[in-house]
Amino acid sequence: MANSKNLDLVQISPNANPSVCKLMDYGKYKYEQSRKEKEAKKNQKTITVKEVRLRPGIETNDLNTKANNAIKFLKKGDKVKVELRFRGRELGHKDIGKEVMLKFIDIVKEFGEPAKAPKFEGNNMVVIIDPKK
Repeated sequence: MANSKNLDLVQISPNANPSVCKLMDYGKYKYEQSRKEKEAKKNQKTITVKEVRLRPGIETNDLNTKANNAIKFLKKGDKVKVELRFRGRELGHKDIGKEVMLKFIDIVKEFGEPAKAPKFEGNNMVVIIDPKK
């Protein structure tokens, strides 16, 4: 029957009793599947994570410059990873670093909110800021 209609006999579910088969043009089916996958990829939004590095002794103008860069990233829809690095004796003054991080979050809060509270990873304090919808 498939040969007479110039179609392919495709087995849909081989485990069923009796097995289920379908008459179709298999080449056309594969082509349409690849088109659907390409269309799904085109509509997919990729989320990128941009990184901003700070230090505990950063001055106000430098902090504002870094915050403005982070705001640009958040406006584009990217996540921002803020990393505050401690070196040497700075590790003894984690409270100063916490203040700097909170000040930074306060500057960018109208464009994005932190996913979690700032946390320590080794010698770094890290927070990820998600853009507001």
